[in-house]
Amino acid sequence: QGETVDTSCYSFRIANYVHTEAVQAALAKYKERKMPMPSKRRSVLVHSSVETYTPPDTSSASEDEGSLRRQGRITSTPFQSHSNVEPWLNRVIQGSSTSSSASSTSSHPGGKPAAASNTATVTAAATVLADLMVASVRGVPRGYNSSILETADGVPVNSRVSSKIQQLLNTLKRPKRPPLKEFFVDDFEELLEVQQPDPNQPKPEGNQMNVLKGEPLGMVTNWPPSLLAALQRWGTTQPKAPCLTALDTTGKAIYTLTYGKLWSRSLKLAYTLLNKLTTKNEPLLKPGDRVALVFPNSDPVMFMVAFYGCLLAELIPVPIEVPLTRKDAGSQQIGFLLGSCGVTLALTTDACQKGLPKAQTGEVVTFKGWPRLMWFVIDGKHLAKPAKDWHPQVRDASAEIAYIEYKTSKEGSTVGITVSHASMLAHCHALTQACGYSEAETLTNVLDFKRDAGLWHGVLTSVMNRMHVISIPYALMKVNPLSWIQKVCSYKARVAVVKSRDMHWSLLAQRDQRDVSLSSLRMLLVADGANPWSISSCDAFLNVFQSRGLRPEVICPCASSSEALTVAIRRPPELGGPPPGKAVLSMNCLSFGVIRVDTEEKLSVLTVQDVGQIMPGANVCVVKVDGTPYLCKADEVGEICVNSGATGMAYFGLLGITKNVFEAIPVTAAGVPVSDQPFTRTGLLGFVGPDYLVFVVGKLDGLMTVSGRRHNADDVVATALAVEPMKFVYRGRIAVFSVTVLHDDRIVLVAEQRPDASEEDSFQWMSRVLQAVDSIHQVGVYCLALVPANTLPKAPLGGIHISETKQRFLEGALHPCNVLMCPHTCVTNLPKPRQKQPDVGPASMIVGNLVAGKRIAQASGRDVTQLEDNDQARKFLYLADVLQWRAQTTPDHPLFLLLNSKGTVASSASCIQLHKRAERVAVALLEKGRLNVGDHVALVYPPGVDLIATFYGCLYAGCIPITVRPPHPQNLATTLPTVKMIVEVSKSACILTTQAIMKLLKSKEAAAAVDIKTWPTILDTDDMPKKKLAGIFRPTSPDMLAYLDFSVSTTGILAGVKMSHAATSALCRSIKLQCELYPSRQIAICLDPYCGLGFALWCLCSVYSGHQSILVPPLELESNVSVWLSAVSQYKVRVTFCSYSVMEMCTKGLGTQTDILRVINLSCVRTCMVVAEERPRITLTQSFSKLFKDLGLSARAVSTTFGCRVNVAICLQGTAGPDPTTVYVDMRALRHDRVRLVERGSPHSLPLMESGKILPGVKVIIAHTETKGPLGDSHLGEIWVSSPHNATGYYTVYGEEALHADHFTARLSFGDTQTIWARTGYLGFLRRTELTDASGERHDALYVVGSLDETLELRGMRYHPIDIETSVIRAHKSIAECAVFTWTNLLVVVVELEGSEQEALDLVALVTNVVLEEHYLIVGVVVIVDPGVIPINSRGEKQRMHLRDGFLADQLDPIYVAYNM
Repeated sequence: QGETVDTSCYSFRIANYVHTEAVQAALAKYKERKMPMPSKRRSVLVHSSVETYTPPDTSSASEDEGSLRRQGRITSTPFQSHSNVEPWLNRVIQGSSTSSSASSTSSHPGGKPAAASNTATVTAAATVLADLMVASVRGVPRGYNSSILETADGVPVNSRVSSKIQQLLNTLKRPKRPPLKEFFVDDFEELLEVQQPDPNQPKPEGNQMNVLKGEPLGMVTNWPPSLLAALQRWGTTQPKAPCLTALDTTGKAIYTLTYGKLWSRSLKLAYTLLNKLTTKNEPLLKPGDRVALVFPNSDPVMFMVAFYGCLLAELIPVPIEVPLTRKDAGSQQIGFLLGSCGVTLALTTDACQKGLPKAQTGEVVTFKGWPRLMWFVIDGKHLAKPAKDWHPQVRDASAEIAYIEYKTSKEGSTVGITVSHASMLAHCHALTQACGYSEAETLTNVLDFKRDAGLWHGVLTSVMNRMHVISIPYALMKVNPLSWIQKVCSYKARVAVVKSRDMHWSLLAQRDQRDVSLSSLRMLLVADGANPWSISSCDAFLNVFQSRGLRPEVICPCASSSEALTVAIRRPPELGGPPPGKAVLSMNCLSFGVIRVDTEEKLSVLTVQDVGQIMPGANVCVVKVDGTPYLCKADEVGEICVNSGATGMAYFGLLGITKNVFEAIPVTAAGVPVSDQPFTRTGLLGFVGPDYLVFVVGKLDGLMTVSGRRHNADDVVATALAVEPMKFVYRGRIAVFSVTVLHDDRIVLVAEQRPDASEEDSFQWMSRVLQAVDSIHQVGVYCLALVPANTLPKAPLGGIHISETKQRFLEGALHPCNVLMCPHTCVTNLPKPRQKQPDVGPASMIVGNLVAGKRIAQASGRDVTQLEDNDQARKFLYLADVLQWRAQTTPDHPLFLLLNSKGTVASSASCIQLHKRAERVAVALLEKGRLNVGDHVALVYPPGVDLIATFYGCLYAGCIPITVRPPHPQNLATTLPTVKMIVEVSKSACILTTQAIMKLLKSKEAAAAVDIKTWPTILDTDDMPKKKLAGIFRPTSPDMLAYLDFSVSTTGILAGVKMSHAATSALCRSIKLQCELYPSRQIAICLDPYCGLGFALWCLCSVYSGHQSILVPPLELESNVSVWLSAVSQYKVRVTFCSYSVMEMCTKGLGTQTDILRVINLSCVRTCMVVAEERPRITLTQSFSKLFKDLGLSARAVSTTFGCRVNVAICLQGTAGPDPTTVYVDMRALRHDRVRLVERGSPHSLPLMESGKILPGVKVIIAHTETKGPLGDSHLGEIWVSSPHNATGYYTVYGEEALHADHFTARLSFGDTQTIWARTGYLGFLRRTELTDASGERHDALYVVGSLDETLELRGMRYHPIDIETSVIRAHKSIAECAVFTWTNLLVVVVELEGSEQEALDLVALVTNVVLEEHYLIVGVVVIVDPGVIPINSRGEKQRMHLRDGFLADQLDPIYVAYNM
């Protein structure tokens, strides 16, 4: 298989070397910039070897420039050293001092090797960039060998990641160009501020233009009354005249269709369609029906017969592309068009029909989105001979629809443009006059004959003038790019219709042919003359082929549009055309829509050629692009509009947009219509220059309006191409489009990377493209993505399907292999950072609230002193006493049942059993451990009855217990240090544990993680002597310490709090009252028993209230997800507690296991509470409720609790009281520390659920975080709590109590300054609801917003990580989990990818977009990791600080790290 020759863009090298020089000069300015290169895991890099790749078979920037297949090697230098390189080529190379081609090393004839000085500068740039290329990739030993850096805030850091972030910060510190005026102020009411135009921007100064009138259509004496009349005339009077010659892929003529044959076959087809196709004895088709024409590009003959056959039968042909697979790019849209046109029949050839994908039945499959079609093969044997008496009606041209041409819009939607018989005739007439066609001329057509110029010249106008068309198929051009020139030469063709890519390709191959001559050509029509690169192709082509008989005046660029058909054509001088024009325009002025000829600054200019004069019989004007079509001034760019008899009529079936496009009424500045005739908008942007020549500078479809300036996608493509593309990306496989993010268009550039290009090369190319576009267009590229070769969706004739590419980008289905995002430079319309207002004093705040009629936000649970509680237990101040009393009065009452993963009871404890085991532990502590009263004891046990027994054993012995989660045997390195730290910080004199854990603590593996010699005494409690305890210890006062509660907060801080005996019993009593717990009750607990409310429920409450606790260790759910809910169902539990991680495991794991669920019945559950120290996770609780609703779970049952370090249980739903309420707040106001209630579903709304009811004896107030004054109802502040079960203080070893003293002993700065409060460290608000609570009072709901420690301060606003994470998780289906943190003012987003690693890079842009759009924040670094990397604690909370440390120490083994520039 021949590999592609590098279609290095000569056209650019030649005429566009000005542009290349500009790009090089622009890049020279950036030499010193260093950008951090993304890190990528090795496995993502491994592409298959070069050989397995077929180079993409196309080329060109936008639509359909294809590249060609030739024998030869893949070359990486833009110029091969051939001895016959034209001398002018050399001049260009040596003359362009900074042309990128100079970096090629081949020496050229004519002597000197390519300018070496330049190669030096290029390599200098490469080395600068290469310094950055230390990608952190698997397999590189991870040492901290890189130098120690100081980060922005002066913290020394040593790791590769940090050095990249430092580079990133350095690139961000550079002054950018002056920022645009802020778009909008994100104030509380958030006014969108319309961007003010820059007073210095260029403005048009010319006079208002007049409507331009084309020459009149000439009167021809024997002009036929319709196109069909012409066909009939030639078919009957000149039957032997050749009409169309088809070629095969070798360039041999395989068939010549004569006018006689065309006429007779069209008649046969018309007759067959109308008379021989029936359904249920009714004719299938009636005149006016639409019929699809599905013909390959290689079969113009059959297409022509089908087209004219339909016209003769008065059917409307709809030519479309041959669908190759079920999932062709854009195929669904074509299906939509066919459906809306009511097409039921498709005509095709036998060969084509055989090649279509078939279903099992042998019928052609129904393509995605297509209507059901009947396929009819029109080869001769299927056609019937017309009856003798049957004659078609050859009518005069009317306003009826003749055919429908499809067009795909910028958004990817496909529309059908209707052309009437009269327009078709008038267009043929105008083209004949403009091109000076005469009878029997020969024309070579390289274009697609199904639509556009290929159809107009090669199928319609040719028949009008009995011309002979030589049709060159695309497949032949791919094999032999010179074929069209050879055919012009051998057929002595007078006219050739081509696109710039055809000229470009023939340049690359021209050295193979010495003897071609183009002297017969009088007109070379360049159909895409309006493209920015057509001028360079034309100039280059002329340069080479002038010596082969091509006359300069023969090259005739033209401009056309699907709606207005041909708009303008350059006429040869013999047809009276003025000399061609060329304009060098300032790119900057163009972006403001102003035409200024640029002389001084050569850097950013656009060189355009004219596309000739307007068509005969047409009126043309240029109108403003947006809004009312006002006429433009003479020096202003606008949309070209045409009024003539030869334009399309409408978009089929779309009345609204038809009116806008086909019936525009241009008006003068005074608002007076310029004509009573409607004009058609062409979608072309341009102006009318001297000599009434039309210049086109862009297309509406490729227009990107970035912060008020207009840029053309094709121009950006041209700039990207000028950055030596050949080495890294395929020429012409570049797509540029814009996406809307945060109220503005953002430019995205996607290119196909060569399989042999290295990571570094590609990254270097990307950074240079960014800089070139930045310099030349003065606009930032938002995202640049490289995808593997051949993966971009193709348009029908090669080229990139832009809208499909954009769709894939937005859906995260592009699968790039390299991505560079630059939001920092592009996004200039962020709201202003919030300036902190001078604070209002607490006193004025209270007065303000009073004046506003707002109550001060405070609330309390039921008053404990008033509550009747006839239980004996409350007589006891100490839990040890309660246990003894229960062991005497109800010795056999079961307190605890521990279940294993099978759901069976693994162990249990009655009151007497627990008491006896506690006594044995106390004896062991005193005798074996020789402990004194008040010594601290660490209890390292798995969740179970042992843990509870040893806790009470410590109380019996007068020791202070600390429950510690045992280390994980498979993960000692991370879990053991925490155990060690708690043991040391708590000053434990002894460790109680099981034999197995004791071995583990002293093992070799443990020694690798911690110093095992410094453990205190370790006692195992597996077989203890049955000794009687002399006496049970009685504390001297209830304020003595009962136990220590240690927990690691989500910010990674280990904090132990002191719980006195009084607080312990007050806590149990509050929970007992709230949940109505009595000895006859059962509750199920699926929580970790080591700290907080989980510990209290597991170890304390049953002993105090006497109820039976069914204990399910959360670990057991890993082997059997249903164990907790099965237990709840089996024991008919009314009250149950769980954690978020348990709820998540059930929701994810049980959704599919229907067999297990059949036996579970949850109708017994009155309340299921999630124990949490965070904002309630509404989505999780709701999906849990929804999932288990069918198992009888009441919608009202699920609620959450709230506790924190200073008070482990502040709110808890309990069994009585109103249901938890939900409010919706404005997320933007929340960032400003304000609460603004909104309706459900309003934009930026965030649902917050009340965290359960405030417990009896607990008082809550909301205080200002800084002034510490009380706040009003529904104001956001810190939650302060006062209750008998508050902890008494932090227990820390470093004597830092002073630092945190005010956490436990805070007083308000104003108002009630006497009460002692504890500060929870959480933001929230109180809101009085319409509901009443048990006491008949209005119910006050407490809403927790989030922990103050976790919030991110960015741009002067306060963000809660969970809000950003929720947005990110929604961005793509493969994001399993996400966590965010900040590092030196950069926002770092870590996402877990659930799916193939190919999707990793899709996430970078989606994550950046969603955070910008919803939070107005620019993401600095996106880290993509495997599932399970984000650490989560036992409560199911993300440990973001651990993650941050892991990231900075380079320990995450990420799949990809993207540093957004």
